[in-house]
Amino acid sequence: MVKIASYGTWTSPISAGDTSKPGGGFQWADLHGEQVWWAESRPAEGGRVALVRDGVEVLPAPWNARNRVHEYGGRPFVVLAPDRVAFTHWDDQRVYVFDPDSPEPKPLTEAPHRHHGVRYSDLSAGPDGEVWCVRETVTGDARTDVRRDLVAITAAGEVRVLGASHHFMTGPKISPDGTRFAWIGWNHPQMPWDGTELCVADVGSSTHEVVSGSATEAVCQFEWEGDSLLALTDPDGWWNLFRVSPDGTRTNLAPCEEELGGPMWRLGNRWFATLSPGRYLVVRSGHLAVLDERSATVTDVQTDLPTWAPDLSVRDGVVVCAAAGPTSDFAVVRLDLSNGELTYLTGSETVPSAEAAYLPVPVERMFGEIPAYVYAPSNPDFAGPEGELPPYVVHVHGGPTGRALPKLDSDIAYLTSRGIGVVAVNYGGSTGYGRAFRERLREQWGVVDVQDCAFVAQQLAAEGTADPKRLGIRGGSAGGWTSAASLTSTDVYRCGMVAFPILDLAGWTSEGGETHDFESRYVEGLVGTLPEAADRYRDRSPSTKARQASGPVLLLQGLEDEICPPEQADRFAADLAGSGIPHAYLRFEGEQHGFRMAENIKAALEAELSFYGQAFGFVPAGVPVLDLSE
Repeated sequence: MVKIASYGTWTSPISAGDTSKPGGGFQWADLHGEQVWWAESRPAEGGRVALVRDGVEVLPAPWNARNRVHEYGGRPFVVLAPDRVAFTHWDDQRVYVFDPDSPEPKPLTEAPHRHHGVRYSDLSAGPDGEVWCVRETVTGDARTDVRRDLVAITAAGEVRVLGASHHFMTGPKISPDGTRFAWIGWNHPQMPWDGTELCVADVGSSTHEVVSGSATEAVCQFEWEGDSLLALTDPDGWWNLFRVSPDGTRTNLAPCEEELGGPMWRLGNRWFATLSPGRYLVVRSGHLAVLDERSATVTDVQTDLPTWAPDLSVRDGVVVCAAAGPTSDFAVVRLDLSNGELTYLTGSETVPSAEAAYLPVPVERMFGEIPAYVYAPSNPDFAGPEGELPPYVVHVHGGPTGRALPKLDSDIAYLTSRGIGVVAVNYGGSTGYGRAFRERLREQWGVVDVQDCAFVAQQLAAEGTADPKRLGIRGGSAGGWTSAASLTSTDVYRCGMVAFPILDLAGWTSEGGETHDFESRYVEGLVGTLPEAADRYRDRSPSTKARQASGPVLLLQGLEDEICPPEQADRFAADLAGSGIPHAYLRFEGEQHGFRMAENIKAALEAELSFYGQAFGFVPAGVPVLDLSE
């Protein structure tokens, strides 16, 4: 029998512990012959990343297949032969080689002289059993003191520099005939979605040629096709697939106003893979599709999983990738394109019946020109009292050059199954809608994102979907920025959760020294250059107006975060002290950017639920009461 109870007080079998299961952490799926390899996060094991072959773990604890190039890392392993794999180990950032039949991995690279002083990423196979990759070397004490090189690591552990064309580079890939190699490079102030260059050099040469891309055109992936290159790039404002011939001719294989690529936050993503000559598998704004060069068409592949990771690996018409759906988190799957047979290699296609009915199904909506996914409160055991509207929380994705996708999010399900609605907003600046939509945010960060999120929240309230007096906002990283900026510049929200955020624009620059090299000039495109835009930096920064927050604030911060270091959150919390604004500041030892340890993921989500209860006026069941200070 359905119980009538106030929104937020409902009980649910979806626990905070469920959000720390490894489901969302399947990544870097790869086919090698008949073998399927992938990396798998283990929150219950301190957040380490295990390496798995055909469902069997090949790297036991404490091995951690992860790296920190650009701080976000990249492809951490390459299979060199059926019985040999090279990988990067988080603890020392060295490259190791492992024979699954041997007891211990062996280091290929030397130990750095300082902790994490030399890092490797985006591993690929070179000639004669070599590992080709990008190497990042720390050259000083500032967060921006970093140099990068393209290197080849021999089976004997000798490291040979191949070249260094730009300040930032992807790992190099050698041509099928072994005579040339290619990579993507870019320099500040461009970010990799602003402008990159696809470079080609002869093996052994000290010079290179730029064959595609520019300061205003962004190549995000390439692969060799004989002596030509296939490249995802956006000269017309959309990431389309081009062939770059040896004579420099570029041909768009299927011109369309569709995003077949995405932002290169990590090194080694694969948005496309070759099925057969003239046919390519692509990830089109999250959907799996086939590009046919002969008909110049892009056609969706019909599956029950609408969201596919940019991690395609294809062999003989069979694709292996991580995929997800509205009621299923990412799992590694095998899809036979000849007959549509889908096999789950991790997890299951069916959610346990005890939980399935409690999962919200996202509804895609347009609020004016702003796309969003609405997750209504969903619990078969409860209904709200007649006349009571549910509280709603705006979920702000990170990036800000990122996007929300219609897949199961355990954090969102935890909230909706307790009677709190969530709306995930793809505000101006989000990816998946073309360069023009992305560049709505250019020099407007803290304005367009704040306005778009507020508009969606207000529309939900105006139409009678959400309680206008119980609107909240939540986000991490760049989403934490928008959450904090919204609380300190509008009166739309009753409260907000701000996780590992950017709060002080001036500090989050190369001169300010409070962020890492990769993003140290990101803010120039988002806000403006200094000193010309100094007033914008000051006026938009939540750090300058913490005491103007429209309601209670929950701050969450990892103490080993090099992307959004704790200094900014520390100052913001100190400014809130004695302000009369209820707030809490939870700091997590051992966590970097985003939380990886099961106990911390659980503690943060339970604290957030208690926080909403105190801000919205209900008592949630089964969670410790969060202590709020004023």
